[in-house]
Amino acid sequence: MTTSNTNEATAGGSGQVDPAVRAELARLRDSIDNIDAAVVHMLAERFKCTQQVGHLKAAHQLPPADPSREAHQIARLRRLAENAKLDPAFAEKLLNFIIAEVIRHHERIADDAGSAAADTGE
Repeated sequence: MTTSNTNEATAGGSGQVDPAVRAELARLRDSIDNIDAAVVHMLAERFKCTQQVGHLKAAHQLPPADPSREAHQIARLRRLAENAKLDPAFAEKLLNFIIAEVIRHHERIADDAGSAAADTGE
C-alpha cells in the first residue's frame, strides 16, 4: 500500500488503517488481479490466431499489413469502447500497439518463409 493510500484509508488520522477498508482494498485488488490474468490469456489467444494469419499471408505472398482492415478494426473498437464507457482514445492506442506488434510478427514470418524458400531453391 502506498503512503497516499495509507493516508486515505486511515481512521480518524490515527495512522491505523480501518480493517473494513483493508478488506475492501483486498477484494478489489483480487478482482483486478483476476481481470489482468484474463486479459493476458485473451491476448495470448489473440496472438495465436494472428500468428496463423501471418503464416497464411506468408504462404500466399500477401502483405503483412492490411490498412483497410486495421482502420475498420480501430473504428469498431472505438465504438465498443464508447458503449463500454471506456475512453475510445485509450482503446485506439491499445489496439494500435497490438496491431504494430502483429505486423512485426507477420513481417518476421514472411522473412522466415522467404529465407526457407531461398534455402530450398523455390
